[in-house]
Amino acid sequence: MRSAEMRDGRVFVLRLEDGEVLHEAIESFCREHGVRNATVTAVGGVDGGSQYVSGPTMPVGDRIVPMVCTVDAPSELTGTGTIFPDEDGNPVLHMHGSVGREGRSSTGCFRVRMVVWLVMEVVIREIVGDGPVRAVSDPRIDAKLLEIR
Repeated sequence: MRSAEMRDGRVFVLRLEDGEVLHEAIESFCREHGVRNATVTAVGGVDGGSQYVSGPTMPVGDRIVPMVCTVDAPSELTGTGTIFPDEDGNPVLHMHGSVGREGRSSTGCFRVRMVVWLVMEVVIREIVGDGPVRAVSDPRIDAKLLEIR
């Protein structure tokens, strides 16, 4: 186990609008406001056609291919995640949560393309200090994993 001690910083409340892409909007906001590290929560609607990764990934040779799911109609979303910079200093959102409609839900990672439907509320709680970064640390997957150096 590796760890990094950090402390609370600023708190931001965002209202994402219809058509915005969840991870793009949050990462852009963090770049513009100098947020390098944060925890993030989100609640609201996502549009049909949105995509997320769900379930275990499937090994194909020496690669692990994510199982991408598509939301078939406007649905509810709740999620929680983190922001940490990549090796170039860009903020990267890693968020998991659930998407539901008509009493059924599916849980997964919102790293692909979750498009806001109507409105989404987001709370960003900055954490300050030196510590984690996102790096491509496992060549089998196409994702930037948390590294504490």
